[in-house]
Amino acid sequence: MAVGKVVALVDGSIYSTSVCEHSAWIAKRYDVPVELVHVIGRREQAPRDLLEESDRGELLEKLREVDGKRSELMEAMGEAILAEAAGIATGAGAPEVHRRLRHGDLLDALHELEVDARCLVVGKRGAAADFAKSHLGSNIERVVRASRVNVMVANRSFAPIKRFLVAYDGGRSATKALELISRSPLYDHLQLHILTVSGNKAEAEKRLEQAEDALNWSGKVVFDHVDGEPEKAIADYVEDHCIDLLVMGAYGHSRVRNLLVGSTTSQMMLSCKVPVLVVR
Repeated sequence: MAVGKVVALVDGSIYSTSVCEHSAWIAKRYDVPVELVHVIGRREQAPRDLLEESDRGELLEKLREVDGKRSELMEAMGEAILAEAAGIATGAGAPEVHRRLRHGDLLDALHELEVDARCLVVGKRGAAADFAKSHLGSNIERVVRASRVNVMVANRSFAPIKRFLVAYDGGRSATKALELISRSPLYDHLQLHILTVSGNKAEAEKRLEQAEDALNWSGKVVFDHVDGEPEKAIADYVEDHCIDLLVMGAYGHSRVRNLLVGSTTSQMMLSCKVPVLVVR
């Protein structure tokens, strides 16, 4: 088995099954374990300093009892979530599965979780998301920005991945993504599409030539360019060409950079109904 792991963040939401199945798909291709992680966040504390001296002892004791019971319940729930997730990941073919229960803020633990990791997988929305509204989970953009490894943002359900699209803007990050793709077993035997978004045909053709030079790919490659706003143009291409996975460099130097900075990130993730893999 190769060195490394796939870290899957599970919270018991409707996206957790998809996170497990996408993690298993990646783990099988790398031949590495899946590490399932459930994080119990910090709970806001009551303003105890404002309690009157005469009432403080009794009230603080009651608060300690409630906090203790809540902590036990949250840990039991976390273990149950991890056990269910382990069954899903194993059933989806993960070579090996480990479980890890953590306390505290997710980002505080992120760098430790990423040690020896090939990829981090997180759901598009979490257990606390309001599904009547179109928004991402509150941690998604924070995780994408803070992570030092590749991050896959899983969509609501897993589907077999046969075709993947690289959004290429000619930047160093996008070029590095192509170089990494060329030597990664993750993409073996998949059909590759490379798309650049530009209203200038000459500029678009130059970018695609750069992409071809950076790529060492034995299979067929579809090169294409479109005009328009990147988030809509890419989402439309994904749907029109039955793309199963969108791959993007972590940072860009053109309008595509906005896909990973600020509110446009949310629009991109929501527009594409396929998993998005951010490559570093």
